[in-house]
Amino acid sequence: QLRLRESGGGLVQPEESLTLTCLGSGYDLDLFGIGWFRQAPGKEREGVSCISTRAGMTYYADSVKGRFTISRGKNVVYLQMNSLKPEDTAMYYCAQGLCTESTVRNPREFDAWGQGTQVTVSS
Repeated sequence: QLRLRESGGGLVQPEESLTLTCLGSGYDLDLFGIGWFRQAPGKEREGVSCISTRAGMTYYADSVKGRFTISRGKNVVYLQMNSLKPEDTAMYYCAQGLCTESTVRNPREFDAWGQGTQVTVSS
């Protein structure tokens, strides 16, 4: 059974950076498409970015294009977040699923969710 665990969240000021980590166990994470999603209080969970399996195709939500970068390491997927804004404040989750330009917008296409890591952007 694939298990995912997020880490790296925290409290930062606007325009600062954070790198989130999604660590996999149980299976080789390279075998899975991995997505990053976020959910702010009172809002629906939304797609942020995803990376496909070994081909490494990446997709981003319009709100984070040019600021966030998703990448893979050894059994890990990173989300580098630059130029953070208060509206990026949310709980961030990673999950596995088929990563396409369409599915990145749909959390229902993903499963094996981690427990989340909180990102707060505030001055």
